[in-house]
This record gives sequence, C-alpha cells and structure tokens, in this order.
Amino acid sequence: MTPIPSHLQLNHQGQLRHFLSIEGLSRELLTELLDTADSFLEVGERAVKKVPLLRGKTVCNVFFENSTRTRTTFELAAKRLSADVLNLNIQTSSTSKGETLYDTLRNLEAMAADMFVVRHGDSGAAHFIAQQVCPDVAIINAGDGNHSHPTQAMLDMLTIRRHRGNFENLSVAIVGDILHSRVARSNMQALHTLGCPDIRVIAPRTLLPAGIEQYGVRVFNDLRVGLRDVDVVIMLRLQKERMQSGLLPSEGEFYRLYGLTRETLALAKPDALVMHPGPINRGVEIESEVADGAQSVILNQVTYGIAVRMAVMSMAMAGQNAQRQYNQEAQHATDH
Repeated sequence: MTPIPSHLQLNHQGQLRHFLSIEGLSRELLTELLDTADSFLEVGERAVKKVPLLRGKTVCNVFFENSTRTRTTFELAAKRLSADVLNLNIQTSSTSKGETLYDTLRNLEAMAADMFVVRHGDSGAAHFIAQQVCPDVAIINAGDGNHSHPTQAMLDMLTIRRHRGNFENLSVAIVGDILHSRVARSNMQALHTLGCPDIRVIAPRTLLPAGIEQYGVRVFNDLRVGLRDVDVVIMLRLQKERMQSGLLPSEGEFYRLYGLTRETLALAKPDALVMHPGPINRGVEIESEVADGAQSVILNQVTYGIAVRMAVMSMAMAGQNAQRQYNQEAQHATDH
C-alpha cells in the first residue's frame, strides 16, 4: 500500500473532509476528534438522543463485507446526528451481477448522497473512492482489507483516554494476528501519533508483517514477556481461516501460547485495561472470565464507538461543506 497523502483527507484549511486512515493525520487533529467524541457521549444519555448537525444530509452505508456491529454503530451515529441513512447490502446488489465498484458509486452519487461509509475487502478501496469517484462526497473508511480501520482505532483511543487520562506514560500491548489486522495497523499509528512511548506487539513470527518496526513498536514472540507491566492489553480477533492456511497450529495451541487468561493477565499491571475489537472468540484469544471481568472495557468500546463515529461524520461533513464553499467562491472569482 502506498501511503495515503494527508491532503486527500483534509481540506484547504486542514479540516477533515474524508476519514480514510490514521496515517498522515496530526496529533492535534486526532485530539480534536477525541474531544468532539467526548462531547457526544452525553447525547447517548439524553431522553431524546439526537442533535441536528446532519439534518437534511444523506449517509449511505456501503458494505461490501459483512459487519453487523460496525454497520449498526455507524447507522446509529448518523441517525443521532439527524441524517437520513441508506443501507446498501452489496452482497445482494448489482456488484454481484458484475457491476464495478466505480459504477455502483456513480449510481449512488446520482442519488445525491452526502457521505459514504465504506467497508471493502480490498486494501485501498476507500482511498480509491475518495480519489477517483467522489471528491464532493465525504468518504469514511469502515475497514479496507488488511490496511486500515481508523474509526476502530479512534474508539480504542477514546476508551484508553477516558480510563487512563493521557498516552504519555502508557505501555500498550497488541496481541494476536498482527499480520492480517487492519485494527492493529490503525492502532499502532494512532498510539504513535498520540505520543504513547511504549507500544508492544505480541504474536507468533508467522503472524507478524515484514518491517513492523517502522511503526515504532517493540516486538515480542513470548506473551509472558511482552505483557509484563503493561497498562493496556488489546487482544485481536483470530480469523479461523489462518489456521487452515498453516500460519498457525490448532486453536488450542494458540490459546495455550497467546490466549489472555487470568494467569497471563496477572503479569500486566494490576489495573490493566482489557480491550478487544470484537467479535470475541472465547477460549481462543481470551478467557470468558477475563472478557467479562472487572478489567474488561470491551462493552465501553462499543458505547464509545457511536460517539467517535458521530465525531468523524460531523467533522468530515463540516470539512466538506467548507471546501465546497471555498471552491464555489474561487470559481466565482475566476468567472468575474
């Protein structure tokens, strides 16, 4: 994957207009996003859970891969911002009849949508859409291939910040299938940008990408060594197909070596947070008693996810509106 140029995500004033990747975004912008999400958390506690920021706007959820939780939290976030929401199930739509990604999005553009939330199995799909298809439509990446899942990373950052205050003195461990995980990549970038001094990845050698050190992380192949004195443990979902492909031994063997249990969690700090992007494979990555235990903030992550997605959508739409106005004024000046 070539790096996403930051100017593709930002408008002429440096405001967010697409949210495609954490890469290239400043600490100030990520902090603004977290602050905005913080302010939206109380909307979920109101009797009427709505604010009018996207009233009259149309948000299309365009999911080429199945995802119940991410799609529903995006839908809920859009509705809380008073947007109209269109859910497109691509599995049953015209792309399965041979229509290209380009054609599908052109048709959606013709319906005057203002924002596409896109999940796609190919790395770089959201980047392609923002660059080639829809410059005037805000594109939010809800996960593309093994590449990026920026809203998941930001809800993880909000979870850490709300429970730990800041990132400057933290040790964070990311455990499991780093090689195939878009969550791991986005989390490493976000933690690095926000100033976390000790980012650890813990995985078998077969599940580590080449050149992982470029993310500013420390690599461990031994869970017991890697977890020592960490403040936060982020477990990754293990995809079963990795086992069929020979990258991993059996589930039981993976759990024995890399599963988070009460015993292995005890190696971390006594108040270490336990996180997981979901869905959880109980007894494969994590013991049920740990997933449901006092140190787990897995359900908090879901709650914070709605606020983060509200923040991303409202900021991207504001950035798109400002860019559109700027372009119109520039065109007007040229014409006269």
